[in-house]
Amino acid sequence: MVFDSILVVCVGNICRSPLGERLLAAKLAERGLDIAVTSAGIAALAGHDADADATAVATARNVSLDGHVARQFSHEIGSSHALILVMEAGHKREIVKTAPDLSGRIMLFDQWTGAVGIPDPYRRSTTFHEEVFAQVEKAATAWVDKLEKSTMGKSKNAR
Repeated sequence: MVFDSILVVCVGNICRSPLGERLLAAKLAERGLDIAVTSAGIAALAGHDADADATAVATARNVSLDGHVARQFSHEIGSSHALILVMEAGHKREIVKTAPDLSGRIMLFDQWTGAVGIPDPYRRSTTFHEEVFAQVEKAATAWVDKLEKSTMGKSKNAR
């Protein structure tokens, strides 16, 4: 299946999901894959900027979270995306409670790098934020590898 849009979801939409959104979007663009990426939170701090610690760690690694505004996940937002990537298995359970029809499009952000979930760094140490950044970056790269193979396979079959 070829995906044209991805929604990255965590709890507050101020740490992991904006980071995942920006890393995934950048890596997809680097590979020439035209897939829109956005994010939301299941208990979002709606209207807030990205967390200062997450922003500092991302900025130190040349990833900008500037302009991010947290938003609440809704069925409407979820249903407008082909793939929903959650940071923890519990996030899928929460989404499925209110939007069971979206179950088939939800996978873990770290699906291809262990599928154990990526922990929440909110109000944790800078070192913890750095560890989470590394996990998100590794998982984003793995997703782009999978999506690129999927796209290449479809392109070859179309010829």
